[in-house]
Amino acid sequence: MPNDSTNINNKATTQNTYDAIVVGSGISGGWAAKELCEKGLKTLVLERGRNVEHPKDYTGTSLNPWELKHHGNLTQENRQESPIQSKCYAYNEVSKHFFVSDVDNPYNQVKPFDWIRGYHVGGRSLTWGRQCYRWSDIDFEANAKDGFGVDWPIRYKDIAPWYDYVEPFVGISGSLEGLPQLPDGKFQPPMEMNCLEKHVAERISKVFTDGRRMIIGRTANHTQRIGDRGPCQYRNKCHEGCPYAGYFSSNSATLPAAQKTGNLTLRPFSIVMEVIYDKDSKRAKGIRILDAETLKTEEYYAKII
Repeated sequence: MPNDSTNINNKATTQNTYDAIVVGSGISGGWAAKELCEKGLKTLVLERGRNVEHPKDYTGTSLNPWELKHHGNLTQENRQESPIQSKCYAYNEVSKHFFVSDVDNPYNQVKPFDWIRGYHVGGRSLTWGRQCYRWSDIDFEANAKDGFGVDWPIRYKDIAPWYDYVEPFVGISGSLEGLPQLPDGKFQPPMEMNCLEKHVAERISKVFTDGRRMIIGRTANHTQRIGDRGPCQYRNKCHEGCPYAGYFSSNSATLPAAQKTGNLTLRPFSIVMEVIYDKDSKRAKGIRILDAETLKTEEYYAKII
């Protein structure tokens, strides 16, 4: 980043200074905000898009398909406006406002790449698939054994304690299976298989005598209450935002936890223009943003960016 100290707003260095600044409020940004705030750091979270308040802004989640103009389906106009976003399983008549317009947000592709994006508080944590599986040593050692790419500098034992730390707060339901390729975790009780799944699982166990079996998915849909967050209601409407907080998102989990500390400042409509670099310390010391509503620039400073 270029050094731009000649344009620094000196007033901002005193008024807009925090202990830490987090760019983005999706799954990673929300978690960073939670950890920093709970450790006592005054933390600013910058989000380029609009605010989405849980559960008030989940506007279509109470509607049944027959109450919707297109019964929840997409029109040809929807697909033409967002040919990339509409490929996502979660994109429908109700949830499409959680995705960017491909017409307004084009990008260059050297090779085909579907870039699914959501510019709002919570980002894709509102529309992710919620499948959560621990990597095993089979994954961490794959490059070394295959002779392809760079070997991971860590192994499962190095990251296992962090899985243990994260999973109880996230709320991952699943069964303990003792599979070397899918290490067990700190799970909530598993969801029950339906009658067809039970039949298939039984047949697989009978046909394959090598120990092969079908298990229930490990997902960040809760089967038990976590504090203010309720269990999954099995409505199949997760991607429209869950008013019960039955799955993990920044909006329902990490940002409220950060807010409870009194250390969080959340600033939506803040498009990051650049990181302010201090050539003397050789560290980032601030962020310059464009306010998407006023079109004015602001500068914010912190020791941790």
